[in-house]
Amino acid sequence: MNKIGIFFAEGYEEVEALTVVDLCRRAGLEVELVSITEDRVVKSSHGIDVGMDKTFSQADFSAYDMLVLPGGMPGTRNLEAHEGLMTQIDAFYKDGKYIGAICAAPSIFGHRGILKGKKACCYPTFESHLEGAEVTQSPVELSGNVITSRGMGTAIAFGLAIVEVFEGREQAEALAKTIVYG
Repeated sequence: MNKIGIFFAEGYEEVEALTVVDLCRRAGLEVELVSITEDRVVKSSHGIDVGMDKTFSQADFSAYDMLVLPGGMPGTRNLEAHEGLMTQIDAFYKDGKYIGAICAAPSIFGHRGILKGKKACCYPTFESHLEGAEVTQSPVELSGNVITSRGMGTAIAFGLAIVEVFEGREQAEALAKTIVYG
């Protein structure tokens, strides 16, 4: 079974994070919600507290097939400021493992040079941070081992793209139908 780590920092956008968790779990993927701190509860940008499966020090990165970064402010800045997480993002990218980010969070990949020569999308006004990317207005972009998406309104498309990577197009389309999407 494929395993995905979704990383939560104070100020994350809850719809972007939890939609991915929900869709991936419905598809049978194992997903862990990971706090980037040692706190097991993380507050969203809209003041919603969500309990985590693990804290950063408990995360087993060797078990993950993908790392996902939700957007939101100041969540995106808080994720990017976490050196341990950034080290793992770089390692996953270099090793050809999947990484994904939505909304403002693709800017992190741009700042790290990950998007050079790739198609990418993000929240409007953050495009200048997608350094070296071919920026699109698509709801989701899969370019190599990098998946990016634009924001809360594209969270279902983002989650389904992750499902498609690990479970195939047919399963993603079947899931979309069961949730009455599209």
